Amino acid sequence: MNGMGFRVIKTAIAALMAVLIADGLGVHGATSAGLLAILGVDVTRKRSIRSISARFFASVVGLLFASVLFLLFGFHYWVLALYILTAFPIIVRAGFKEGIVTGSVVVFRVFSEGVVDTHTLLTQLYLLLIGLGSAMIVNLIYMPRTDNTMLEIRHHIDETFSVIFSNISRTLREPGFVWNGQEIIDAEMAIVKGITEAGRSLENQVINPKEDWKIYFYMRKQQLESIQYMLQLVSQMYEHMPQGELMADLFEQLSKDVLTEHYTGRTEKLSELVGNKFKEMELPNSREEFEVRSAILQLNRELERFLKIAKKDKAPAPNEHRTSPFPS
Repeated sequence: MNGMGFRVIKTAIAALMAVLIADGLGVHGATSAGLLAILGVDVTRKRSIRSISARFFASVVGLLFASVLFLLFGFHYWVLALYILTAFPIIVRAGFKEGIVTGSVVVFRVFSEGVVDTHTLLTQLYLLLIGLGSAMIVNLIYMPRTDNTMLEIRHHIDETFSVIFSNISRTLREPGFVWNGQEIIDAEMAIVKGITEAGRSLENQVINPKEDWKIYFYMRKQQLESIQYMLQLVSQMYEHMPQGELMADLFEQLSKDVLTEHYTGRTEKLSELVGNKFKEMELPNSREEFEVRSAILQLNRELERFLKIAKKDKAPAPNEHRTSPFPS
């Protein structure tokens, strides 16, 4: 079930609960408690606490302010306009902006009663407590877990990164290969979605919130920026070279490693070997060769930075025997 459908169900439960409680207690205007409950239902626990608190205090402030106006000027329509002109700025300045609509419901109920006395004011307070309280209970009891959603996003990002690395590998082997880079856009959209879901999950954790998922997706965002820089370097490799083959093997291995749950270290080992082989090679014979080899060397260094970020996220593979795919 999507978030919108789940919120509708929560709203229906909160409204029904509020109406039944108010009616059971004999509070006049039980349906208004249901309306207040509808206004109080929110998408996360923390946001619900903030929103309901703002709505309650805004309603109390508005109720007191309107009562003074009604006692001074009577129950005329223009007094309602005067209330809006004077009370709304005060409520906003007090930090209760979210409660303006809820407060207006209460004030308009007092206006429809046509009298300001203790009974009327207490009735509105009871309705507020029942309506907003019902919304608070429903919000706190259960919020949908987003772990499965974030796991799906994580796997999608891993698969997209794998395709990107495979295309980089092919480009290094075939400089004339044309790739549209759609996976870069897909990865960016998935990361943004992941950050949003992680933030929503964090908002639902009232006690001991854990930021693991949020940290993870920001790490992925950092990695994507690294990939984009690597693609700029790859675009400078306009001719095939043996060093490019070494890097192609490295990215081909990375396209597999990125799909694993553990950090194998294979790509890191390959990167070290590539760096050592660069040191053993003779100096370039031409400017063109120098430029291409320089881009390849920068690419390898940027890849090392990418792997350092990945190493923080994944646990090492148990009893991993790391061997070099390159001949010694």
